[in-house]
Amino acid sequence: MIYMIKIENLKKEFRSEEVVTKVLHGLSFSIKKEEFVAIMGPSGSGKSTLMHILGFLDKATSGYYGFEGGNVASLDDNELASLRNEKVGFVFQSFNLLPRTTVLENVKLPLAYSANRENITERATRVLEDVGLGHRLDYFTNQISGGEKQRVAIARALVNNPSIIFADEPTGNLDSKSGVQIMEILQKLNDLGNTIILVTHETYTSEHAKRIIHIKDGVIVEDYSVKNRRIAHEGEALK
Repeated sequence: MIYMIKIENLKKEFRSEEVVTKVLHGLSFSIKKEEFVAIMGPSGSGKSTLMHILGFLDKATSGYYGFEGGNVASLDDNELASLRNEKVGFVFQSFNLLPRTTVLENVKLPLAYSANRENITERATRVLEDVGLGHRLDYFTNQISGGEKQRVAIARALVNNPSIIFADEPTGNLDSKSGVQIMEILQKLNDLGNTIILVTHETYTSEHAKRIIHIKDGVIVEDYSVKNRRIAHEGEALK
């Protein structure tokens, strides 16, 4: 089987003069196409560092990272940049939208660097309609709510039809109602066939995923199916 992501003994350390800080200590796991995986852990556990490596924003110190059957370590910076633009969609806690720019212009931005630049406005409009923002196309980003900003970020992540979506604490800056709405959108996208990796420390957010990987101090302490865990708990409750 060719996994979308295959990680073997992945390690990451940061060096500053004489100081070496080890963050990831030999992680191994695989993710199949169309999975919805939540990577959980407390602050400082290494989960964001892992996401940066998986999303081609950083490189591992050692270990194997396979993406769609290819060895990521063999790619140069230009090839990694192409992968980020064509294969990956990012949704961040802080939205990362351009100020003084319309909703539509923000979503069109990734297409300016795409190999396929046909029908840019139509494609951006379509994904905004898919996340319920067809009525906000010409609004500036400072004129919409936090929940709407995150939906713009999701539309921007989707506009290049990526192989995988990384969502890093996507509900962290939202009220609970908006947070639930964002997670329902991500869950729907997964139901439609999108592979999603969610980084979060919030239990209610992670429960929208189908699988949870818990990281603590740079190692995996749990990796389980949400459905199987729920069935097991229900069985225990009936005893």
